[in-house]
Amino acid sequence: MDQSLGVETHAASDEGRGKSERPTWDDVARISVAVLTAGIDKHYAYGLTNALGSRGAVMDVIGSDALDGPELRGTPGVNFLNLRGDQRSDASLLTRVVRILEYYARLIHYAAGSNAKVFHILWNNRFQTFDRTFLMLYYKFLGKKVVLTAHNVNTDKRDAKDTRFNRLTLRVQYRLADHIFVHTQKMKSELTGDFGVQGSRVTVIPFGINNAVPRTSLSPTEAKRRLGISDTGKTILFFGRITPYKGLDYLVEAFQMNLAKCNDHRLIIAGRLMPGCEQYGHAIQKAIQKDVSNGRILVKSGFIPDDEIEVYFKAADILVLPYRHIYQSGVLFLGYSFGLPVIAADVGCLREDIVEEETGFVFKPDDPTDLARVMDHYFSSDLFANLSSRRQKIEEFATRHHSWDIVGQLTMNVYSELLRLRTGELASHESSKLP
Repeated sequence: MDQSLGVETHAASDEGRGKSERPTWDDVARISVAVLTAGIDKHYAYGLTNALGSRGAVMDVIGSDALDGPELRGTPGVNFLNLRGDQRSDASLLTRVVRILEYYARLIHYAAGSNAKVFHILWNNRFQTFDRTFLMLYYKFLGKKVVLTAHNVNTDKRDAKDTRFNRLTLRVQYRLADHIFVHTQKMKSELTGDFGVQGSRVTVIPFGINNAVPRTSLSPTEAKRRLGISDTGKTILFFGRITPYKGLDYLVEAFQMNLAKCNDHRLIIAGRLMPGCEQYGHAIQKAIQKDVSNGRILVKSGFIPDDEIEVYFKAADILVLPYRHIYQSGVLFLGYSFGLPVIAADVGCLREDIVEEETGFVFKPDDPTDLARVMDHYFSSDLFANLSSRRQKIEEFATRHHSWDIVGQLTMNVYSELLRLRTGELASHESSKLP
């Protein structure tokens, strides 16, 4: 892993810039930003806005019922605008269509009257093509500087359903954006190589560690007891959305391989089956039915509220990410925030964020035999044997390399540079100095 991820990225952002020219938090205090969330990903929205707002930035956060709450409304400098409203999927088709059309109307009206100079898109809305083309052109027509966080460079490629039209609309959005944030160097290379984006318009930022999930003095022993798991059991956690690319099916197969040799293993499956994956979910249910009935597998289906997340991560001895395809995973850093080691498939950029024998291990993707081998190796390793003392070191590692202070500083640098270029505060074009 590149253990100096945040430090190297920060250093690169200052290359060629005199110390007196370096943007400060005083600069960001003069910047007005619209943060466009698509009404999702409360944890990331909170982390970013708190990093900027607590230091004086002025932000309109465009959110939904799902994001609404004291975490964002209580952040200094934040004006929370619930333009999206209800997003429940159990509504009728007509209700959902009317809801999204009304939302787009509110968003377009907001943009026309907004004083925000920077529009920072964290996620696109439901109609990707509309967002990538019309909305981008509209924001540019209004004179906004558009910053985009590309959490996934090409989601359809990841999900094996890429098309020429999808790549075309992505190319439009990436070309129209004034600056793009990604989380790894590999993602930046894909942007520049596959979509022709200039490297000077792309900044690699760490994936900020989740600081929105409540943490208490709950001990791992008490967490296990709350879930009915023996203190001596070796507990494996799968957490998050259940969909084929997440690979839960072959984690179950690997778990059952090891269970045949050692019956003190336990598996927790905590997450929601995604719409359209019912057949996949049914196959997994059938495969685990016997182990669920005898208590070797614990299933917590559905959305996991923030105040319940802690118990699962503290009860676990290891977090497993058996993904088939991924760019980066917020679940990995959520695990680290609880001091939990990770076993991850060697896909995307996961290897870059795992220090072998210190914070976890990697294995061959889509290979249950190799996953079973690595899980067995972990439970005989010093990392597991000394887990109680290693948890604190993993938390410190995560805080050091994935602090929102680092993310906020790099984000502020980009905002400041873009607006200086626009208002003529710089004597010459300095786009090459963008991080």
